[in-house]
Amino acid sequence: MRAQFPRAGAMLLALLTLLALGTAARAEMDGDCVYTLLGPDGQALTRRGGRIWEGDEYIAEDDSWYRVVSVDDESMNATAEYLGPAEIDKAAFAAFAASAEDKSSDKKLVAMYSTHSDESYVPEDGAYSKWKGAGIYDVGDSLKKALEARGIDAVYSKETFLPHDADAYTRSRRTAEELLKQNPDALLDIHRDAVPAEEYETKVDGEDISKVRLFVGRNNQNSAENKAFAQQIKAEADKEYPGLVKDIFIGRGNYNQELYPHALLLEFGTHEIEKEKAEAATGYMAEVLDNVLYGPGAKAEGATGATGRGVAKGVGWVIGLAIVAAIVYGLAATGSLKGAWRKIGRNVSEMTGGIVGKKKDE
Repeated sequence: MRAQFPRAGAMLLALLTLLALGTAARAEMDGDCVYTLLGPDGQALTRRGGRIWEGDEYIAEDDSWYRVVSVDDESMNATAEYLGPAEIDKAAFAAFAASAEDKSSDKKLVAMYSTHSDESYVPEDGAYSKWKGAGIYDVGDSLKKALEARGIDAVYSKETFLPHDADAYTRSRRTAEELLKQNPDALLDIHRDAVPAEEYETKVDGEDISKVRLFVGRNNQNSAENKAFAQQIKAEADKEYPGLVKDIFIGRGNYNQELYPHALLLEFGTHEIEKEKAEAATGYMAEVLDNVLYGPGAKAEGATGATGRGVAKGVGWVIGLAIVAAIVYGLAATGSLKGAWRKIGRNVSEMTGGIVGKKKDE
């Protein structure tokens, strides 16, 4: 009989270990339920397609910052305390910026994949979940094209990681690691939420589109940099296209974001919203990503970029020196500033075929 106790203890330990692992995995099991986040006064702040955990954080559309202090699984409500206005962590942003400067290549590249390969949009796709031809890939393709239209190389993996369960992120991790070998400027996991459509419906520049939620996993060593990246994107979107970014949710789990400081999960709409609205949001998001990753000087198709600006600056210096030299020469030749300007005008006219400056007979 005594031999049975160690065996029973080992079985109990194994069971507890499995339960612990299951709890951690469920943190990344999105879409299986809908929780409501309540503020300190009981007001509804937002809803999430997935469980909310104590310690999760939330940055609302108006940049109000909250932390979850309690969760009621029976009512599927969570309550949050107000922390004040959200500000970007300066140290985390500095680390984020430094990692961007450390890139060994000047090539603009964004890598993307979709962990939940079945996510679809009911109005067009006819189903919440599709194991083949899922609607989320249409949205990912739309973002890829929008980035490419701005001169950014975009790689979008069409690997599938079915089924949509707690191990999906473990399976997609291998693809994320392969994508990172290409040294991208950002690694984006493209999703859609699972809450009512009204949570995401918006209008930007007069166009009916879907909002975009930025999701950060808080259980990883890059969490602060991931959050700073998300806040930069939100700040740029709020400036250029108010209403585009719904909010930022910082949730339990790592979501493969421990692999890279510039990793982020983007949720384009919800299963109930029209897919075309989610696709329409990708054009605006591509511009925002372009500005955050490469600076507002980057423009769509044919942009000169930093190299072009450097060339223009160099040409400007050459022209400036030429003008100074011409003035000195004109003064020496004519003995007066007025005469110098007249001589410069004639010389410029001759060099440009009369397009600029005075012609000889004038």
